[in-house]
Amino acid sequence: MMAEMHENREIQECVILVGVSSAGADGSVLQDDLEDSLAELAELVKTAGASVVGTLVQKREAAHPGTYLGTGKTEELAELIAQTKATGIVCDDELSPAQMRNLETLLDTKVMDRTLVILDIFAARASTSEGKIQVELAQLKYRQSRLTGFGRSLSRLGGGIGTRGPGEKKLEMDRRLIRERIAQLNRELKEVRQHREVTRAKREREHVPVAAIVGYTNAGKSTLLNRLTDADVLEEDKLFATLDPTTRVLVLSGRQEILLTDTVGFIRKLPHHLIEAFRSTLEEAKYADYILHVVDASNPQYEKQMHIVYETLRSLGVSEKPVITLFNKQDVITAEQPIRDFRADHVLLISAREGTGLAELKQLLGELLREDRVLVERLLPYADAGILPLVRKRGELLEEDYRPEGIFIRAYVPMEVYGKI
Repeated sequence: MMAEMHENREIQECVILVGVSSAGADGSVLQDDLEDSLAELAELVKTAGASVVGTLVQKREAAHPGTYLGTGKTEELAELIAQTKATGIVCDDELSPAQMRNLETLLDTKVMDRTLVILDIFAARASTSEGKIQVELAQLKYRQSRLTGFGRSLSRLGGGIGTRGPGEKKLEMDRRLIRERIAQLNRELKEVRQHREVTRAKREREHVPVAAIVGYTNAGKSTLLNRLTDADVLEEDKLFATLDPTTRVLVLSGRQEILLTDTVGFIRKLPHHLIEAFRSTLEEAKYADYILHVVDASNPQYEKQMHIVYETLRSLGVSEKPVITLFNKQDVITAEQPIRDFRADHVLLISAREGTGLAELKQLLGELLREDRVLVERLLPYADAGILPLVRKRGELLEEDYRPEGIFIRAYVPMEVYGKI
């Protein structure tokens, strides 16, 4: 008799989004901000693998310190959970341990917040050892103060939606074990950071210019890097499609070279656990020579997203860097709208997917590199021909003519190379 086949299907979690619309400074309710934030939260939940079956919003001066929502809204939420057969709720703000514990008790369902969902996505996206260390560290720090908040599910160290990632070990961890694990991860991360600093110092010694690609998540940073350098980085229409930073060489005219470094996407209410854990990765922007700020110009909220990016850069200590803002996705923009960024030094309209505007970007980068270099015209004796590889590598060789009396060169070179010539 043939063995009976059983199909195992992963049950998709269905969640209700919950938000509190607090009053603004003038007493008005910031409804638009909450709607945008909940729309983004819905995208996060979708990216994490769950579906949204309902939304509940409460307008009040501030979130309830004990239950996030007021008593009446909590009862309304319980009825909505029963009606929709939701498997959990996701709150738009980071919940305190008390809020999470009380809501779980009152609603008898899984309670998650925005931070937990983002951590869940990061756990699924991390592929390098550094990324996995950083995600697990952020997960443990988040849960360290919430052990009591998880009640019976003390070992729930996996993602909020499903269980995945480096933190999904089924262990009954108490605070002592978590502290020991955090200490171990910090040691490992310190080694990784030292390696990153060595690499960074080598770049500085060789005076290789670096441009950091920053922007809101899903703005098209990976597509841009792939288009410019054939980096073969994952491109997906999802939030945080790529997590681990990638650095590639971009060759400009005159064989000039500049390193392009992709960074993790920014988002509103980016959890401080992640900013701290990913500081070494995010600081690539701090040590870069130029900032390429990629903006999804097709998003109606692009101005708010730009503000969040600039605020995040400011919190990382990134300032006084030349900023090139690239208004991306021009191929899908239908309506005429004013495009401007008063904080940027240069603005270009591009489509990374179609390649529009990338020639202008390369030309601009070449011009910026030349601003920091000296134009030199020299006749080098053949005995000094060994300087040519340095000129080619570190500068822009415009002309190279072999004459009986020596080699005539015309090139843009950095000051340290000019001194050797």
